[in-house]
Amino acid sequence: MSPSELDPYTANAEKNVHTPQEKIQGLHEIIKGAKVGMLTTRSSDGSLHSRAMTPVSPNNASHKFDEIENDAHVNVSFFSNDSTAWASYSGKARISRDRDLIKKHWSSYVSAYFGDLKDGVHKGDESDPRISVIEVLPDEIRYWMPNKGAIGRAIEVGIGAMTGKVSAPGEIRTLSVAEVSSNIWSNIFLRFFI
Repeated sequence: MSPSELDPYTANAEKNVHTPQEKIQGLHEIIKGAKVGMLTTRSSDGSLHSRAMTPVSPNNASHKFDEIENDAHVNVSFFSNDSTAWASYSGKARISRDRDLIKKHWSSYVSAYFGDLKDGVHKGDESDPRISVIEVLPDEIRYWMPNKGAIGRAIEVGIGAMTGKVSAPGEIRTLSVAEVSSNIWSNIFLRFFI
């Protein structure tokens, strides 16, 4: 049997009928709905570590920076409780200490994650040297979007369970390396204060 015969759900859910711009628009909807992402890095011993990431998170003295320097390959995933949509970015992370970029994304809310260490340098403001931005340049982006409301999905899954038919109450979309490379990076960059 072929892989598509052994995994009929994926075969039914992968439509590949959308333009790259439509895929990017759908991806942005998921990220806005999710609000929090999970960044996964690999430590020097090969262990995977994930942590919740909002646009504002702990500082560059954290372990995630050592892990990114050890292996820049990361995954960032998002899940929306409201729609059950999910997205997965796989790519390479780079650390930026660009003060203009930090200032652009800065919020006074961030100060609570850093605190003022009262040494005149580590003040927990946008000039604090502990503040960096992680940028993720995606190699591939996969995501799933429902094509029915919650009740419609439940009915379809229930019918599938009763009849033995495969249920695909949503669509798996992939932005390939070629599509990612041909689009404006700012549309699909992920940036986190860390």
